[in-house]
Amino acid sequence: MHATNATYKRVYVWELPVRAFHWINGLTVTALAITGYIIGNPIHVGFAQEASFQYWFGTVRFIHFLAAWIFLINFLARIYWGFVGNIYASWKQFIPTSGDALKEIIEVLKVDIFQTRLKGHIHVGHNRLAGTIYFGTFFVFLFQVATGFALYGPMSSSFVGKAFAWVVPLMGSDQAVRQWHHAMLWFYIVFTLIHVYLVFYHDYIEGRGTTSSMVGGWKFEKEKRDPS
Repeated sequence: MHATNATYKRVYVWELPVRAFHWINGLTVTALAITGYIIGNPIHVGFAQEASFQYWFGTVRFIHFLAAWIFLINFLARIYWGFVGNIYASWKQFIPTSGDALKEIIEVLKVDIFQTRLKGHIHVGHNRLAGTIYFGTFFVFLFQVATGFALYGPMSSSFVGKAFAWVVPLMGSDQAVRQWHHAMLWFYIVFTLIHVYLVFYHDYIEGRGTTSSMVGGWKFEKEKRDPS
């Protein structure tokens, strides 16, 4: 067995706006998922009070609508920061446009699925596979925003109803929009489970502070490693 001698340098990867987006997005998606599930599958809650004093379902819907607005504003802020932030926040990191990027995607897939030993260089920011997947989730975000506000539109006299009125005719009916909007809830649940697992897994195999980096912003890049 040979000793391994490696040196590391600290790299400031995730700026404050990126970290804020991550945690705000996590909280709002959690709130949207819980309240959305209740809205889609209402439960009976009995009270010994007059009906005029019972507004628990209205509160659930209010939380859902409030979280949706925060989600949208946070998403727009992240789009903006993708153009003005550092290299790790840039939209260029999310789209594989080179052969090296495709090689890294294949390498990460081998590590994640077959748990092979990590070889070669993996980006200190989002690895290419993660970046590509995150880019895809942004389209799911847009779909949820469009279908969600399309359902909200008839209940509101604001500009939102007019802005997304085209969604219902496009998808056929309110019921179709509602079913697809509710179905995407399970995408978020599955994505979150896989995401959390892979964050801890890559933290273990890479040793670069993947988990703590979304709190402090710093990761550790290996500068050299003697053959083991």
